[in-house]
Amino acid sequence: MPRNPIHLILSVSPHLSVSGLVKELKGKSSWKVLSEFKSLSRQYWVRYFWVRGYFVESSGNVTDEVIMEYIKNQDVEKESDDDFKISDS
Repeated sequence: MPRNPIHLILSVSPHLSVSGLVKELKGKSSWKVLSEFKSLSRQYWVRYFWVRGYFVESSGNVTDEVIMEYIKNQDVEKESDDDFKISDS
């Protein structure tokens, strides 16, 4: 299964815990996906659906439009690494 990042732009009250919010997002979304797609449920019954970490950045003085444009541009396909090889020599 491909491992593609998910980018979100959220507006959150300053009194909320970012780690708690991420925990809720990951927990509830994984429960929803795994309950609706039983084949995934069998595939992830031992492993985690989401990776353990996350990255958060505040936007400061950058506009929402600039952030959304950045996120949109993250979907551009990168050059293939198919020719990359590691050898034991």
